Amino acid sequence: MGEPFRVDLAASQSVTALDYPAPADRRAGITLILGHGAGANQTSPFMVTFATALASRGIDVVTFNFLYSEHGRRIPDPTSRLEMCHRSVIDAVRDRRKSNAERLAIGGKSMGGRIASQVAAAGAGELAGLVFLGYPLHPPGRSDRLRDAHLPAVKAPMLFVQGSRDAFGTPDELQPIIARLRPAAELYVVEGGDHSFKVPKRAGVGQQEVYAAIQDYVAEWLRQRS
Repeated sequence: MGEPFRVDLAASQSVTALDYPAPADRRAGITLILGHGAGANQTSPFMVTFATALASRGIDVVTFNFLYSEHGRRIPDPTSRLEMCHRSVIDAVRDRRKSNAERLAIGGKSMGGRIASQVAAAGAGELAGLVFLGYPLHPPGRSDRLRDAHLPAVKAPMLFVQGSRDAFGTPDELQPIIARLRPAAELYVVEGGDHSFKVPKRAGVGQQEVYAAIQDYVAEWLRQRS
């Protein structure tokens, strides 16, 4: 687990964040803020695994709980409250990193990534990039309800990591959307991966190997923007 710190929100509320510092001799000089998905908080195995692995690759990582998960609720807050929480974390991290002159990237798992993109589209100051770990393009089975209208307003580079059998949006569905984005966005396809990049045993590749390949790619992509 990372080092915990508090992030103050409006109305005398706060959430917990976790700081995963990269080893001093490997630091890339960029911090990635990752928001969690709708169904699990920042201490889920997925979030801890990716935060720890990226930190070991030289990327400083900060995760955080949205307010509803901080209070142990299962149903996500309204969008405006989710965005407010993410903005507060960005401000807190910028304050903590002030003396380091680091670059900042944001993103997250599923819902956490979508909220990060909405915050960036509305204006979140200078960002080195955005990383989406399974972008929820639409609800499962509802390809008519796309969540992409705001993406052209994001003015930072974006990296979409998407499983080839993601029920929330396949790479084929994302490709034409990504092709229209400026600056150019990148798509990393996890062959056989679902929304959490899990691959079937018949794929003939180990899950940790799949995760490691993703983490290598994300870390290198961020290094190129530090």
